[in-house]
Amino acid sequence: MATPQKRRPKIFTVRTSRYLSPHMIRVTFAGPELEGFPEGHEGANCKLVLPREGESREDFDAHFGPEGPADNIHPVRTYTVRAFRKDSLELDIDFVAHGDEGPATRWAQQAREGSFLGFFGPSQPKITEFYADWYLIAADLSALPVAEATLEALPKDARGVAVFEVPSRDDIRPVEAPESVEVHWLIQDNVHMPSTAQIDFIREMAWPAGAVQTCIAGESSVIRALRDHLRNERKVPRKNTYISGYWKIGLVEDEHQKIKRAETAAA
Repeated sequence: MATPQKRRPKIFTVRTSRYLSPHMIRVTFAGPELEGFPEGHEGANCKLVLPREGESREDFDAHFGPEGPADNIHPVRTYTVRAFRKDSLELDIDFVAHGDEGPATRWAQQAREGSFLGFFGPSQPKITEFYADWYLIAADLSALPVAEATLEALPKDARGVAVFEVPSRDDIRPVEAPESVEVHWLIQDNVHMPSTAQIDFIREMAWPAGAVQTCIAGESSVIRALRDHLRNERKVPRKNTYISGYWKIGLVEDEHQKIKRAETAAA
């Protein structure tokens, strides 16, 4: 996949890597390259440029000229800024671990102190204003970073419902959320099969009165069903909804991004 930006990536270095749960790895980057990283961008997208197996930092760096990469040999994947700590110049990015199917998962499973990758971004945060009477947060494992970042950014007196779908009970872990936000965990052990767990839960839940804002992301077929429910059944205004497909069963990111662009152009 060609790097979309016509510039060199920054190269970030791993300080630590640890499993938050059986299927989620948190990689923490640190170093002077993080000087000037924008604060308040938790939940924003970024692009990670992954080194080839066994590639040295010097060879990786030399591959990128002033106008970007020399060719398309490095995979690029979209991820989420989970946290940035300015005082210690540390950046957290969480990776889903489902075997070694993709280059980002393989890289994260092997990441150790001193490992590196290229970084573009971040983009703008998904939700910058919180004005609703209540909030609906829904995510599978791939979208937990943006969901958790949104929960942490909510006003302390916010009311709402958070619905998280994970592959196993061992993936359930404490999350930081306002006291009046109900957190529900759903188990879908086969992530390679379409799931209706989130849409079934949301259709059947008691719908609070007042205006709602949403932060919903995950597998594309689930997102389509939830988008249809919110817009056509619940009549939630488009401006109040962040809802996005992050991946699609059976497709790598390049193929999924092409489909998303086509759907956006047709909307």
